Parts: sequence; C-alpha cells; structure tokens
Amino acid sequence: MQITAIDTRQGTDNNYRLSHGNALPLTGVPFAMNYFTVQNDGSQGGWFFNPRAHRFEGFRLTHQPSPWVGDFSKLLILPINQNPGVDQIEDFAGSFDPEAAVFSPVKLALFDQHYQIASTLIPSTYGATLHSEYNHAQAGFQLQLPGQGDVHLDPATRTISGYVNNISDCEDPDFKMYFEIQATQEFDLKATLAGSDQNPVIAATDETHWQGQDLQLCFFISGQTNDLQLATSFLSAEQAHLNLQRQQEKTTAEQLTAAIAAWQHFFDRIEIKDQRHHEQVQTFYTTLYRLFLFPQKFYELGADGQPYHYDTLAKAVKPGYLYTNNGFWDTYKTVYPFYSIIAPEILHEMLQGFLTSYRESGYLPKWLSPDERGMMPGTLIDAVIADAASKDLLTTTELNEFLAAMEKAATVQSDDPKYGRRGTYDYLKYGYVPNSHDESVNHTLDYAYSDYCIAIVAEKAGRADLAAKYQKRALNYRNIFDTSTGFLRPKNADGTFQANFRPLQWGHGYTEGSVWQNGFAVYQDIEGLANCYGGREQFYQKLVELVNSPAAFEVGGYGFEIHEMTELATLDFGQLALSNQPSFHIPYLFSYVDHPEMTQLLVKQLCQKFNAGFDGYPGDEDNGSMAGWFVLSALGFYPVTPGSGEFVLGMPMFDQVVLHLPQQKEFTLTTRNNNPQNQFVQAHQLNGQSFTSSYLTYEQIMAGGEFTATLGLAPEQHHFSDAELPFSISK
Repeated sequence: MQITAIDTRQGTDNNYRLSHGNALPLTGVPFAMNYFTVQNDGSQGGWFFNPRAHRFEGFRLTHQPSPWVGDFSKLLILPINQNPGVDQIEDFAGSFDPEAAVFSPVKLALFDQHYQIASTLIPSTYGATLHSEYNHAQAGFQLQLPGQGDVHLDPATRTISGYVNNISDCEDPDFKMYFEIQATQEFDLKATLAGSDQNPVIAATDETHWQGQDLQLCFFISGQTNDLQLATSFLSAEQAHLNLQRQQEKTTAEQLTAAIAAWQHFFDRIEIKDQRHHEQVQTFYTTLYRLFLFPQKFYELGADGQPYHYDTLAKAVKPGYLYTNNGFWDTYKTVYPFYSIIAPEILHEMLQGFLTSYRESGYLPKWLSPDERGMMPGTLIDAVIADAASKDLLTTTELNEFLAAMEKAATVQSDDPKYGRRGTYDYLKYGYVPNSHDESVNHTLDYAYSDYCIAIVAEKAGRADLAAKYQKRALNYRNIFDTSTGFLRPKNADGTFQANFRPLQWGHGYTEGSVWQNGFAVYQDIEGLANCYGGREQFYQKLVELVNSPAAFEVGGYGFEIHEMTELATLDFGQLALSNQPSFHIPYLFSYVDHPEMTQLLVKQLCQKFNAGFDGYPGDEDNGSMAGWFVLSALGFYPVTPGSGEFVLGMPMFDQVVLHLPQQKEFTLTTRNNNPQNQFVQAHQLNGQSFTSSYLTYEQIMAGGEFTATLGLAPEQHHFSDAELPFSISK
C-alpha cells in the first residue's frame, strides 16, 4: 500500500462523529515527538478542531493525546498578509475550505481564503517546515504562544528562538518546550507587531525580545514565498538548535520524501492483496496510520547521538529513552500486542522507556501526558510487560526489573494516588477492592488480571513460588461474583453487595459503563467465569442476552448522559459497546464457549460499521486503541488475553494479507470465498494442513507460513476440544 492512497479526507467528515474530536487529524512521522494539526477555535480547550469548520487560527503544534487529558507545550503559526501598524485588528484568524484541504500523515496543505495564502506543512520527528506562498505584499506570520513565553529575534540569522510553558498538568510547573524557527526571507523589523490576549496588537518597532503571558507576535518578511523551519526540544535551547540543524540537512522536498519513507517503512510490513474491497482497504490503512501515532517519543538524540530526556520529577536532563502520551487502560489489549508482531524492535524501545519512568518515579506508568496523570483504573501496563515477556522480547535484566516494579505496585500503596494501584491495601486485605473506592469492580478485575500478568513474568524469571502466589490471586474476581444476580458487583467492606443494584446503571463501581460492559473482563480465566454462571452453555446464554438486550442505559452515578452512553445507543449492538474499550473483547468470548460462529458474525458486522455505519470510528479512538481493534480484527484474530501469547480467531476481511515479519519471514493470511453474503468461517488451514484450534499462537504467526480461512453461508460444524479452546487458568 503506497502512502498516497491513504485517506486524505482524514480530519473532514470521514473520521468524526458526535464527540470524536479525540481522533485529531495529526500530521507527523510515526512515534514523533511533535504532531501538527489545524486549529479552528482555541477557546474550546481540547476540542479546538472541528472537521466542518472553515475558521483557521493557525497550524498547531500539539501533544494532545485526548481532549479530556488536554494539550501541553503547544504553539501556533498563522501565515498572514497584514498592513503592520495600520490595520489594527484583534482577530487575525483566516478561513479555509476543509473539503479542499489536505490532511495526510505526511503533510497539511490548505489555501487561506481570507489572506489568499497557500501553505503546506511537512513534518519531521522534532519539527516541521512550513512553506507559504503569498499573493499580496506585507507577507508574514503570527506566532502564538499560549501560557508563558519568551521570544528572541535575531535578524542577522533570520531566526526566532525561545520557549513556551503551557501544560494541563505536570510534576514540573515550569516545564518548558524550547523552539527555534528560521525563515528563508529577511525580517522587516519596522513591521514587527507584538501583543497578548489582553492587548492583541501593540507596536513593537525595532524590538527583538518579548516575554510574557499568551504572546501573539506578528513578523513580516520580504518576498512572496517563505519557508519556516521549526524545531523543538524539551531539553534546552541548544538541543532545539541542534534538532533544527539536523532537519536543515534536507531540502523541503527531501523532508517530504523522508516523511513518506518513515510511514512506508511500517505500512509495507502489512501488504494487502485485494482488488475488490477498496473502501475496506482504505479504512484499514487509515486506522493503521492512527495506530502508529502513539505513544510519542519523549527523548532526543544529543550531540553524541545518544538518547536523552527531561525528568519532570527531578527537573533535570537525564540519559535514556522515554515515551509519553499513552493510557494503558486504553491500549494494552490492542496497540502493544499488535506492535509485538509488526514492530517488535520499536516495542522493545518503548519498554525501555517505561522502565525509565519506573526508575524516576518509583512506579510503572499508567497514563502519561507528559508524566503520570493517574487516570483510569488498574495498572494495565502489567499486561504490556507480561505480553512481551511471554514472547521473549525482554532481556533477563529487564525481566527482573519489571517483575520488581510490578510486584511493588501490587504490594505498596503510594501516598500519591496518581501512582500504582488505588486501594492496594484493601485489595490485599479483602481480596477485592471495596465499594468505598470509586470504580471498585473495575479495580478488582484489573488487579486480578494484573496478578495473572505478574505470575507470567515471575514464571519467565524462574520464580515458580511467586508465580503460584499471583496465579492464585488472579482468581480474586470470584470474590465479587453475585450468584443471585449473575453479575460481578460492587461489594462493601463487610462482605455484603451494594444495595439497589440495577444492571443498566452506569457508574456505581463501574468505569464508563454498566455491569454489561465491565462485568466480563476476566481475560485470564474465561472458563472460570463461565463456571460461575453454571458452565459454558449458561455463559453462552448470558452473552446472547448481552448482545440482544436493548442499547439502553441509566445515567446512574454519572448523573447525566456522558458521551459513552450516547455512543452505546448510536452503535445499537445491544449492550456490546464497541464504542469504548471495556467491550473490545466481548465478541470473541463466544469462541470460549464453543460458538465461534457468533464471534465471526459479530466481528464482520462490527468491522462494517467502520466503513458504512458511521462517518468514522464508532466511538472513542484513544491512542490507537480502537484503530488497533479494527486492524487486528480485520486480519482475522484478536489478543483477548495479552500475556497468553494467543490470538483468538475471528473473521478476516481481505482476500489476502502478507505480514512481513522480522528475519525476512512472511505470514500470509488467505481468505477464500470472501464475499459479503458469507458470514461464517467453514474451515481453517495452516501450511496446507487442517487447523481446528480456536486460536493462533504468537510463535505460529512469527514462524511464517500460510493461514487460510474458507468462508461460507453456514458455520462449520466442528466442536472444539478443551485443548482447542483459548487459555484460561481454570482449564
């Protein structure tokens, strides 16, 4: 797939509906330190982009992983035509046609109808080049620095340098992003304007230094074309200068070529051979693009070529890798298992970065932006670590250090609730997190799964005693199963269940959902959960009830209709809310109870929602998590239990896909009779031999070979043996 075929409408109508401004149309290279987008209305906080708005406030350098988390270290550049000192206006914003603009991974391009300026932005890992063509005199640009800013202009070198300090939250309130910008044209000092949001335009004749809050600086240049070369650094002004020098070793055309090559490097690892399903192919690569955006680099290469980062707790520059902008509650079940197949070398570097976070904060990260935010339940980086350990992607030293870090979070409750497990001591005391803690059911289930993950890592590290201890704790989910209602429920410290339970109520022990969305998250022991219901058949009937119940909800503890409720109703798949992360695995649970035909039917229908059902993602696309669900499901398998090394089979979407793997190996996925009316898989083959298991292993995929699925109008009649069913502790 060539990058030119990526959906350049990204950011207009095709990827947005309802509240999905969290899926920003970001331009950059994979895993960049900075991304760029268009800002329509900065007054809307994290919702500064509207795909249908024509207002253009500037090209925004952004680090926002989610509108609910907020941005940090942002700045804006707006090319303008303006009579300096004559036309005194407060609102410099331009306007553009979003349908005519280009939003692609490798460039942003638009024509400002107000100023009559055509601009193209080409990104790099640490900066960008902004090329502007002006149709009038008084050519220039406005630099907007929200928060505290400090700016120097050096006319001799045509350079603007400084820093900006704006953060939604950070351990270091003085955390700065340094920047350096160089123009190709000379600056007109007599025309330079400065201002702030309190006093938008103030004459600043001959000034070359500005400092203050919410700076808005207008710089004017000679000539009618101009390139702005921008680079940033979280380390120092000197590092920003070094990053700029490295970027300037390439021409603008070469920078574009490099950006395309950076994306193509990863896109070429998945080769789709399908001439009939063009829209599905396009959707696949658009979601694949989104998947490769997060987490972001938070390190830079020093003059010695070695990685360095800024430690916000120590307020110092330190050596080593570091990554940011990731919530593991969202991403552990799709993003990182996918990387383990397609980009294991990048995954290993990320894991080194997460170890850096542990060494500097004392706890493994949970939600980074730029440092620990402590949002969402659980410590689900444990799953990322266990999955990597089960696949032999960690060194012995890394394995042991990760094990110590995981066990610390499981046994030592931090005084700062951002770090580690919330309610750790109560979980250890009662075997569950009591209802005196918010989201107690989700915490209990996540901790039990994390205990399983610790057992996996301990077993890999040769600690059989520790593995047995935590495998036993992984069954703690049973402590909150209520046989009278058939649900996992909030429980008080005295051992009684919370009163007034209603299955459709959101909150009250559950996260962004009700018990229907959150009460089946026992990834490590689906067989055991089925036994709580009386066996596989009873559990199957419960799952059938889940998907056939009306898409109804009660606002419950939230007190009002939050967007996840709206999305559940809009998706209208019963209580299966693929619109949010807790439901991602639910379609695949049918395979655990010997009903793979239900998994196949649901996955095929849900994948179609990405193409025809909505203008874009059918819900929250957080840090590549939903994109990852689609990518994996479209390939025909899904990692229900990261740490097990298993990928449960579903319904492949394409005629043929070739996964180009490390060590020059290829795994070819072929789908026969791939027609819309064929809703079921009738047979599988692995390397020409009949394949009757319900899952593929990581080893089978990475060994290379050919896996074939034959589709048909009716499901296959094969019934799985226990050995052919996916992993569960209770098996």
